Amino acid sequence: MNRASQSEARKKDTREKIQLGGLIVKAGLRWEKRALLLGILIDAAARLKHDTAERKRLTALGTEAFGNDPE
Repeated sequence: MNRASQSEARKKDTREKIQLGGLIVKAGLRWEKRALLLGILIDAAARLKHDTAERKRLTALGTEAFGNDPE
């Protein structure tokens, strides 16, 4: 990988991390401890593997939250 493509890959990675951090803020969890946030995500990932109804429910909840964004 050359320097230009490495730089672009780092920029993309940074942009994705910033966006993911924004989701934590949007969910109202900005001030929670990192260990709690990670625990929530690990638990959700495990539940979503086998529970399509929960996946649909949470997707609808998130879609609604994004729909309430002020323009």
